[in-house]
Amino acid sequence: MRTCDFCGKTAEEAQTLSWTTSVENGRRRTYCDDCSRTHLRAIEGKLDAAWW
Repeated sequence: MRTCDFCGKTAEEAQTLSWTTSVENGRRRTYCDDCSRTHLRAIEGKLDAAWW
């Protein structure tokens, strides 16, 4: 079971294949499809989630 680090959405491992992962301050963070689409520019720009 995985949880989106931004909105809290949960899903089984097999359903999270399209989710986005990033490393912020040495910590692995996972984002669901919806949060990934909404914050795509911030993710690509390597901004920490605190700035979103």
